[in-house]
Amino acid sequence: MNQALVPTILAAIDMGSNSFRLEIAQLQDGQYRRQDYLKETVRLGAGLDAQSMLTEEAAQRGLDCLRRFADRLADLPTRQVRAVATQTLREARNRNAFLARAEEVLRHPIEVISGREEARLIYAGVARLQTAEDPRLVIDIGGRSTETILGRGPQPLRAESFQIGSVSLSMRFFPDGRFTAEAFRAAQVAAGAELEDAMTQFARSTSQPRWRQALGSSGTVGAVAQILAANGISPDGSITLDGLRWCIEQCLSAGRMDALKLAGLKEDRRAVVGGGLCILYTLLTHFDIDRLYPARGALRQGVIFDLAERLDPQLLGGSRDMREQSVSELQRRFAVDRAQAQRVQEVAQRLHTQLSPKADEEHCRELGWAAALHEIGMMVSHHDHHRHSAYLLSHVDAPGFSQNQLRRLGDLALGQRGGLRKLEEQLQEESVVWQLLALRLAAIQSHARGSVDASAMRLRREGMTVTIEMRKGWAESHPRAHYLLREELDAWGKLGRVQLALEA
Repeated sequence: MNQALVPTILAAIDMGSNSFRLEIAQLQDGQYRRQDYLKETVRLGAGLDAQSMLTEEAAQRGLDCLRRFADRLADLPTRQVRAVATQTLREARNRNAFLARAEEVLRHPIEVISGREEARLIYAGVARLQTAEDPRLVIDIGGRSTETILGRGPQPLRAESFQIGSVSLSMRFFPDGRFTAEAFRAAQVAAGAELEDAMTQFARSTSQPRWRQALGSSGTVGAVAQILAANGISPDGSITLDGLRWCIEQCLSAGRMDALKLAGLKEDRRAVVGGGLCILYTLLTHFDIDRLYPARGALRQGVIFDLAERLDPQLLGGSRDMREQSVSELQRRFAVDRAQAQRVQEVAQRLHTQLSPKADEEHCRELGWAAALHEIGMMVSHHDHHRHSAYLLSHVDAPGFSQNQLRRLGDLALGQRGGLRKLEEQLQEESVVWQLLALRLAAIQSHARGSVDASAMRLRREGMTVTIEMRKGWAESHPRAHYLLREELDAWGKLGRVQLALEA
């Protein structure tokens, strides 16, 4: 992409479990300059009930906040905005209903990202705003999850996400606002049980240290660092076990969170400070961290850097969109027949252009990725490989992709062959119709797994009626593919979504 066409003003929305944040920044000549920052305490994570359903009250708090963010973003086109949602919406069973309302209010798409993708983006934000070549550990304690990342320079080497956060732990062990020694001990044991698996991966190790510096990103670490600095316990805001013990003693002396009077403690952190302190204490103990420093950069900055690389990989010195790298890695891992994948990809994208010449760029790229990966299920079994492909794509960790987008790729893989009733709901969206029709026709035309004359098939579309024009004599020379095309007409005819006609 021509760098002159790449916008320098980009925006990121982080829909966290405790707070929603909007960051607007300018990227120019490799420099990051914040233009605006809005933060609201939404407590979305506190609105998950025992059945993991998001309550209407919590949903409304989120919608009201997004409505205010939308007003601030009114002048920015969608390609310059990226909104991501984290652990609460990963858990919420009714998330799709909430997301539909939220996207209508925000007027921009919202991506639910996996825990590992969240960790990758957190590291991207920290690594670019606080550069260093030494290996380091980055920790981010959110409302309902905690991310830990080992990295060197700009490259994350290992990233994990654990389902424990300051909101969830506080709700469980300090539900009535009372601070007791027993509750703190129980919360630390619970945090240790969740984080125990991480010890062998992220602990410093005295014999051969995995990292030289530990950094803490985002809300919990920042809140505790401010308390320690404001009270003269740690002038530079660094966090130690002694500093955490002092904070816990202050909580026990107060007895209740509403009686806790600490310089530097913001009101929006009062309800979750207990859980945050317990997670921090556990991390410093288990990972052998003698001093944790507040980091510059967090998820929202990582999202902006990632968005910039999507628009132009060369803008930040990268080679290509992270998602392209993930697709190549998945092809390698699952031993995909790359020659066949490329044949299907080229034909599908050509047909898609004929079906939807003004399609959104992301939809065009999604089709390309789906074609590149439509046969990864072959590694599991040739029988019903499309179902295996769909499952793998819907559940795999693929850096750069949101869970929403992976599910869409999975739907396309599932629909590459067979009946269409299984995707009746998804095919209510017209963009999916044209993606799937292009993929299915490309798979048919490439059925023989040899060289393909892409120009032999041409599509004419009028509304929801599509005519497939085949070059004269093609049917006689390709009887099996012609048979599959006739089957394709029947499949779409049974669904009633598109009227297909064949001229061969």
